Amino acid sequence: MILPVPATPLHPLPRLARRLGLGPEDLWVKRDDLTGLAGGGNKARKLAAIVADAAAKGCDHLVTGGGAQSNHARMTAAAANLAGMGCDLLLTPGDDSGNLLLDRVLGAGIHWLDGGPLPYAETEAAIQEHARALAARGRRPYAIPIGGSSPLGAAAYVDVGRELAERLDPGLVVVAAGSGGTQAGLAAGLGDHGKVLGVDVGARPGLAEAVQELAAEAAALAGLPAPRGRCRLDTARAGKAYGEPTGAALDALRAAARTEALLLDPVYTAKAMAGLFAAVREAPRGTRVVFVHTGGLPGLLASRYAGWLTSETPTGAGAGPAAAAEPS
Repeated sequence: MILPVPATPLHPLPRLARRLGLGPEDLWVKRDDLTGLAGGGNKARKLAAIVADAAAKGCDHLVTGGGAQSNHARMTAAAANLAGMGCDLLLTPGDDSGNLLLDRVLGAGIHWLDGGPLPYAETEAAIQEHARALAARGRRPYAIPIGGSSPLGAAAYVDVGRELAERLDPGLVVVAAGSGGTQAGLAAGLGDHGKVLGVDVGARPGLAEAVQELAAEAAALAGLPAPRGRCRLDTARAGKAYGEPTGAALDALRAAARTEALLLDPVYTAKAMAGLFAAVREAPRGTRVVFVHTGGLPGLLASRYAGWLTSETPTGAGAGPAAAAEPS
């Protein structure tokens, strides 16, 4: 295997559970921020399968894209280095900090996109066009969709869903939903969309339909039936736009850090934790909840978020989960 993915911890969060009014065994975290690969994150699982496919097809160059603080872009650049391939990233503009700084350290070719925070369809089209241009120059490119959310990438999370089912049988799994592949794979592995709550971070239009389709395709690749039910999304946590911070995310980020020393990021996991705070208020008592930590630590260190992170403006952080759950 070109990109081995280590087993990641699964452990309870008793101090945060207490803050949320839960039992000590009711809240768990799957630490996929600890997958390694230049800072870790959920994309390591997807890229292990994707890069193996690229190598099998004789490709020599990876092409993908996303926002300036894309964890997927950073990890694709790292994966390309390990596979001995070139890498080009098509990104929305940003300053050289956080993930974008690491993209440069890793030596990726960076090409800027026009548009808003993340023009999703335009970025996907640009990835394909850039790959065609490389092919015309004699390269053998492999185009990777935003977030690695192809059926093959989504299928990488089927095993995680199975692991959670076998070890904990959770009533609810909560995960950040950007491009949708991780949520889709989890639902396929658990066999039930109803057990997976994706917290929409505002990246992809038509996210629910994409998750539904990817889950069926991922299940088929794993030899499983499509998961039961319909995709579950919390669409109230994204804020004004993809990548824009919210007060609820800051509350969640501080709560996780100050109870469990668990570091979240502004773009994905803090918003997902805010969604978890809201969900546990509605869940039946005794429901076992698992938070899938998808990584993002470099994004926490992006300079654009420094003022937000150090803000003394009251956000409800001291008022318990009810205050932390409200979007801003």
